[in-house]
Amino acid sequence: MEFLIITGMSGAGKSVALNFFEDMGYFCIDNLPPTFINKFAELCLRSEYEKIAIVTDIRGGKFFNSLFGELAQLEKQGFNYEILFLEASDETLVRRYKETRRKHPLDEEGRILDAIQRERAMLEEIRGKANKIIDTSAMVSRDLYNELRRIYSFHKVGKENLSISIISFGYKYGIPMDADLVFDVRFLPNPHYVSSLKDLTGKEEVVQEYIMKWPLSTKFYKKFFDFIEFLLPEYEKEGKSHLMIAIGCTGGKHRSVTTAIKLRDFLARKGYRVVVEHKDIKK
Repeated sequence: MEFLIITGMSGAGKSVALNFFEDMGYFCIDNLPPTFINKFAELCLRSEYEKIAIVTDIRGGKFFNSLFGELAQLEKQGFNYEILFLEASDETLVRRYKETRRKHPLDEEGRILDAIQRERAMLEEIRGKANKIIDTSAMVSRDLYNELRRIYSFHKVGKENLSISIISFGYKYGIPMDADLVFDVRFLPNPHYVSSLKDLTGKEEVVQEYIMKWPLSTKFYKKFFDFIEFLLPEYEKEGKSHLMIAIGCTGGKHRSVTTAIKLRDFLARKGYRVVVEHKDIKK
């Protein structure tokens, strides 16, 4: 079992790192007090989880002082773990706190720099025990993702690390707010105007056959699938772990549903993890 302890300076990117490991399939816990580490590790050994990542830091208050004792107990029990330490320069941390207007955990008098320096002194010993240290001073979230991907050898592109959700919808009911990509297929031939197809949906083979029989549709789907296949590896390179593709027609019942199903089948054949939802099909 992999057991990763993430710690370091407040504002250095521990939350971003935890999100990364969660995207990579780790079971993640934020702000776990050190006094709970051994009990949590024992529970993990009896669980089905093979990859664990926790964040523990000075937010634990006085409990943070027990960290070395807890680590020594882990070692005594033969429990393997790794420590990832994140840090940044004083100037960077001050700027980040001012930009976000968040309060430093040790700042009681409005003196951010003093709090940062006290924290750095408190963490000096655990920093020396870290297996890996990353300075995020010159990094944005994407840079940290890429550095973690490099260090921890998450190099596979596309199929293994990217999950895809496809949602069909009707424009008359609104565009899904959480969509990454939105495609409008209202230009395709509309089964709504065919009396025998009007009350059916894009799930029905006869509806799909009607849409697909037109040269415009055949040409569109080829270009559309080629475009999506080109985009996916590029999104994954940028650290994207989940992509939502929304496909809309007027009512969300025929053309968008058919297109979502066709795209799902295409991507599944390519080895991607894909799920489909038809948001407005019953409206």
